[in-house]
Amino acid sequence: MSTSLWSDERAIEGLPIRLVIALVVGVACLSVMMSTISGIETLQVTEVDVQPHPEVTTPGPTDVTVTVVDPEGAPVAGATVVAKSGTATLSTVRTAETGSGGNATLSLSPSLGANQQQGTVVFDVKPPASSSYQDSRSNTELLVVRDS
Repeated sequence: MSTSLWSDERAIEGLPIRLVIALVVGVACLSVMMSTISGIETLQVTEVDVQPHPEVTTPGPTDVTVTVVDPEGAPVAGATVVAKSGTATLSTVRTAETGSGGNATLSLSPSLGANQQQGTVVFDVKPPASSSYQDSRSNTELLVVRDS
């Protein structure tokens, strides 16, 4: 049996041809996988969040400044912030676009139900077009608390 492997002329260095083919295909697949993994970093998207100021307010008219930030805390310019009713009620949906400092100011007038002591206003973000930002997770909410 050992003489038949050494005398096989169909392969490299006495290896069976099927093993050589498997080796070549495996190396090619590994090369494709490695180039895909190294290219993933360039396709990565970055989640944004909001930082409302103030974070807590009372029912009634108030101006809220919302800062849109990336995971490192850097401001995101050109994003559209959408404020809408959560467990607190807004009469209409409000929108504003962030400036160069990542800030947008919204005039809100949240209200609470008759027996409701607190509620929230929800913020969504539409990231700037042609950016790698996305807003798929829930954002920080504005807490509305009734004065006792």
